[in-house]
Amino acid sequence: MKHLDLFSGIGGFALAARWAGIETVAFCEIEEFPRKVLAKNFPGVPIHHDIKELDGGEYAGIDLITGGYPCQPFSLAGKRKGTEDDRHLWPEMRRVVAQARPAWVVCENVTGHITLGLDEVLLDLEAEGYAARAFVVPACAVNAKHKRDRVWIAGHADRVNAAGIKRPSGPNIYSEKRKTSEAIKEGGVWIPELGAGEIAPRRDTYTESLRELDGIPNGVDRLRALGNAIVPQVAYEILRAISAA
Repeated sequence: MKHLDLFSGIGGFALAARWAGIETVAFCEIEEFPRKVLAKNFPGVPIHHDIKELDGGEYAGIDLITGGYPCQPFSLAGKRKGTEDDRHLWPEMRRVVAQARPAWVVCENVTGHITLGLDEVLLDLEAEGYAARAFVVPACAVNAKHKRDRVWIAGHADRVNAAGIKRPSGPNIYSEKRKTSEAIKEGGVWIPELGAGEIAPRRDTYTESLRELDGIPNGVDRLRALGNAIVPQVAYEILRAISAA
């Protein structure tokens, strides 16, 4: 499977995708520091800088698009301006999805989104021909030491759906030479094929919360990047189920 990662941050979705045997073919991230992290950890993968300038048609027929679009318009910690917030970028993600027509869409956001904006996202996905569902999975569900409730949205498009929208059929630029990777269950730990120095997602234990780290270089940038990041162990459970399906 091939994966386009929007609002990539430091690459949480891409890391989870790698664990699940899914290849990330491109990122989209506007912040400079996360782009440096992506370039270091995923060398050779293109990074688009601005979703407003990204043409989803370049990725027509791709298997998966993910995105943790900005949470500030919906967060309980903010002013909750919703669609009036200039950081409201879900419409741009919807545009890219409509242009690319992926088989799967996975999104992540804060729980404040449930009471502000989530219905719009689900209705938009339905209008584009996706059967979508939202659910809350906290970080502690994968044994993290903090709760971190988050809304996860998963959508799937059939070849021809109830809305009469048809996905591209037959081979496309991202369906050929697909690579697969089996995860091996060993002693309660799922261990995909890893590169040197990578951390496997664990189902039985979880490492110390990254928020507990102290004395790290570039502290402000790194803490901001970590604060905006998804929990890849949660995303992995979703993506490996998609990969199996």
